[in-house]
Amino acid sequence: MSLELIAKGAEANLYLEGDKLIKHRIKKGYRIKEIDTKLRKSRTQREARLLENSRRKGIPVPRVYKVDLDEKKIVMEFIDGELIKDLIPSLPDDEIKRIAEEIGRIIAKLHGVNIIHNDLTTSNMILKNGKIFLIDFGLGVTSTRIEDKAMDLVVLKKSLSAAHIDKFDLIWGSLLDGYKDIREYEKILRRIATIARRARYT
Repeated sequence: MSLELIAKGAEANLYLEGDKLIKHRIKKGYRIKEIDTKLRKSRTQREARLLENSRRKGIPVPRVYKVDLDEKKIVMEFIDGELIKDLIPSLPDDEIKRIAEEIGRIIAKLHGVNIIHNDLTTSNMILKNGKIFLIDFGLGVTSTRIEDKAMDLVVLKKSLSAAHIDKFDLIWGSLLDGYKDIREYEKILRRIATIARRARYT
């Protein structure tokens, strides 16, 4: 079965092979070879572990089939659905509200097991058969810090205001309604406000 290049990124290329997605972290010529190899290997390993840990905790993410640390590749399930970013403009408000609440619940579950995505955007969320999947954990980390969980949401808030400005209030408010499932909700919300105040003075 032939490989089809479907996306080229700053850190990795994505290939489609049947129903499998192959993420290949590419060499960076500007980095010292040994450092480049070490970085690509560690980031590949970390992303695969985050996906596997998320899936074990019931968070909807692609299934990991194989990790090749020598080649810096992850072979995973291809989620053949629609990007939430592309869906939102055509949806009625009640459906947007339902989807945003579900996104909030998923992120609450993710943060509840101390996984930080670090690139939460509606371009990294896919709807397939009525189920929302999170994808692309390439920048993800594990952290118990309230600051990191709050920053994860700040990144999402900024991306929503850029991509969905006309529906921002509906999406953000509904998302926070879903996010209330997390035990640290009030602390995280206060930290988001603190981060916003800091940003105004920098």
